[in-house]
This record gives sequence, structure tokens and C-alpha cells, in this order.
Amino acid sequence: QVQLVESGGGLVQAGGSLRLSCAASGRTFSNYRMGWFRQAPGKEREFVAAIRWSGGSTYYVDSVKGRFTISRDNAKNTVYLQMNSLKPEDTAVYYCAADRGGLGNSRRVETYDYWGQGTQVTVSS
Repeated sequence: QVQLVESGGGLVQAGGSLRLSCAASGRTFSNYRMGWFRQAPGKEREFVAAIRWSGGSTYYVDSVKGRFTISRDNAKNTVYLQMNSLKPEDTAVYYCAADRGGLGNSRRVETYDYWGQGTQVTVSS
């Protein structure tokens, strides 16, 4: 059982930065994989980034490569999403998710077992 608590969303101007945090509590495993997804109004939830607790391998959707960085602090059981050079099209509710199995396609919503409540990110032009 894992609980995820997100923070860090807000309103920023285009070109600005935000750092999202996701604190995980409860039982974790060495093969856990953490992901960030986002969902804009009227659109399906889409994959943004993922990271493994062990090893730290990272994955990104093409549209955020070079701008977003996913990282982890194992001692704090926290995953971060540093978002730089934000664009209006980044506006969405951002969700943190945990995959306890560590297998399968990290880009698919169905892979993940636990989800946070979501945090709003709004980028103005």
C-alpha cells in the first residue's frame, strides 16, 4: 500500500519554471517505478516522465525532453519533476503515479498501481 502526496503546482508565465514534488509513504520495493502524467481539459491522460527508485533510469515524452527533469531522493521517498521553459501547452493537471511491479510499458496509465490527487499547472502566454 502506497500513498502519494503531490505539491508544487501553480500559475507561471511562459518561459518560467516550477518544481513538482511527490512524497510516497507506505511500503515500497526496490523495483518501484515512479511516473508523472498530465491531463489537459478535454484530453486523455498522457505520460510525461518516469524513473526507477533503484538505478535511476529515466524516460521522457518527446515534447518535454530538454525542458523537464525527473529525479528522486530515496532518503525522503520523494520524486520531483523540474519543469523549465514552460509553454502554454504544458498547462494540465499533473499526476504522480507508482508502479510496484517495475515491468511493462512505463508510458501506459494501466501500468501504474497508485495515483496522487493531481496538482494544477497553468502556464500563461
